[in-house]
Amino acid sequence: MQGRRLAVIVNEFGDVGIDGEILKGCGDAACPEENIVELANGCLCCTVADEFVPALDTILSRRPAVEHIVIETSGLALPKPLVQAFLWPAIRSRVTVDGVVAVVDGAALADGRVAADVEALARQRAADPSLDHDDPVEEVFGDQIACADLVVLNKRDLLDDAGLDAALAAIAGALPRAVKVVTVSGGRIDPAALLGLGVGTEDDIENRRTHHDLEPDHDHDDFDSFVVPLPEISDPSVLAERVAAVADAHNVLRVKGFVAVAGKPMRLLLQAVGARVSHQYDRAWNASDAREGRLVVIGLKGLDRADVTRALRG
Repeated sequence: MQGRRLAVIVNEFGDVGIDGEILKGCGDAACPEENIVELANGCLCCTVADEFVPALDTILSRRPAVEHIVIETSGLALPKPLVQAFLWPAIRSRVTVDGVVAVVDGAALADGRVAADVEALARQRAADPSLDHDDPVEEVFGDQIACADLVVLNKRDLLDDAGLDAALAAIAGALPRAVKVVTVSGGRIDPAALLGLGVGTEDDIENRRTHHDLEPDHDHDDFDSFVVPLPEISDPSVLAERVAAVADAHNVLRVKGFVAVAGKPMRLLLQAVGARVSHQYDRAWNASDAREGRLVVIGLKGLDRADVTRALRG
């Protein structure tokens, strides 16, 4: 981070702060653990006053002062309500929005979808005639793109030239104005590309039209999340196969968490978007850690928790 002092606010849709745990293990002296604030009580765009403002006050009171605050919202969050909070008098005089960065799934966009398993979404729509014809995931995608000052297209390594062109065309079709798009693999990007955009997004946020502008409230009734506890496993590849099978068979959008592997001193980090699963050892288990696995499952409303839990536990 070139010596700059950072603070990170991590918001998750779910009961376990997986992303916060990953960041706390990064080992970067510029962002110590005490500068990472986790908000796991709901979507940050819905709880700005109750959750975000107190967290911001805590960070701004730190000495020496932080230079940048990185806010990592849940994947289901709408950026606009959060950016609008920076217009509040108590905040506006103290901090500004350097820029809004949206990360998109290049492989999914190349296949003509915004999520990894659109077939699962279609099956749910077909089974429930009361559902709105507009896919809620696509609305979230559109709202996030509409507010972006920079778009990061991830999973470039999974795309050939034709796939990249298709993904870029999908982004261009959703963007209401000219915005820079950068392509990355594995989510790896130089922090210098993200910090220092200098946009001051709050001054233009009212001009960024979204699907939810006319709605008095924003909720996540279309989504559900729960935690699956896992005993120690012996083979990560077998678990990865189970996760992929669950994503194919159920309306699962995301799985992430930590797992204990027999005979291994390091914890296993598992992440899945739809049926695409990756896993790696991220750090050693601490003496105070309970060697037990926990996977956060996020999907569409109506998930059969018992079936999903049995399938993941094998």
